[in-house]
Amino acid sequence: MDIPYTVRPRQDTGLYNAKVGIWLFLASEVMLFGALFSTYILLRVSAAPGTWPHGLLNVPLGTINTLVLIISSVTVVMAWASLKMNRFQNFLRFEALTVACALIFICIKSFEYRDKFTHYEVHLKNGEVIDGHLIERTPDHIKLHLSEAHRRSALAREAEKQAPAHGEAKPETHPAEADHAAAGEHHERTVPIADIAVRPSGRLWMENYGPWHNTYMAIYFTLTGLHALHVIGGALVIAFLWLPGRKMWKTDPERFTNRVEVSGLFWHFVDLVWIFLFPVLYLL
Repeated sequence: MDIPYTVRPRQDTGLYNAKVGIWLFLASEVMLFGALFSTYILLRVSAAPGTWPHGLLNVPLGTINTLVLIISSVTVVMAWASLKMNRFQNFLRFEALTVACALIFICIKSFEYRDKFTHYEVHLKNGEVIDGHLIERTPDHIKLHLSEAHRRSALAREAEKQAPAHGEAKPETHPAEADHAAAGEHHERTVPIADIAVRPSGRLWMENYGPWHNTYMAIYFTLTGLHALHVIGGALVIAFLWLPGRKMWKTDPERFTNRVEVSGLFWHFVDLVWIFLFPVLYLL
């Protein structure tokens, strides 16, 4: 059975079937991510001033991931252009680079996720809140590597306590001691389990920065997790065309080229979504 319009464009749309299908699919994707972005905007603008979290994400890693996806957008276009110029070996090279970029993106994102699941906020019975990454947990104590933001705030509080009253002379501090204090004397802290506050439910008041931690982290995991699934799905399709699916090049090269173009259109959409996600979540 010969399926019509797999290569020739339809008279009513001017596009072949697969291209019509991918544009309709991308329209539904725009509505999906549009609803999520709108929800994020409404939640953020309705938050009380000064309560929306900042500085929880790794901006350098997010920047690297942005560059990786931009490079992959170039390589996926070059793969399609190589087929148009009948340079099949170049197509294989550019498709391999695209899949490699997708793997790099997912590896970096996995590292970021792991960082959030080992990053804890611990409330003590004396009212103090400790923020850092869990190093060790035993039945008797936990050991945390204090976060940079927590160390800075601790140093600021200590400096405020030691600040001289009005009219008093400022105590002299040796430069080496000042440098040592500025660097943060204690990067790790061991906390006895008995000192940790207990929630009304009976659980210890220590919680990692997973999607349950606050509204911001719930939005972060929802948006980036859904985007990561799209990256994985797009990479699997591209990998299929790169390895077993390339057999069609020998039997029906024009139809194969169209399949590569359609996969590239989806990949561009995935990259475009990240271009919006990066500044909204990481920078603003």
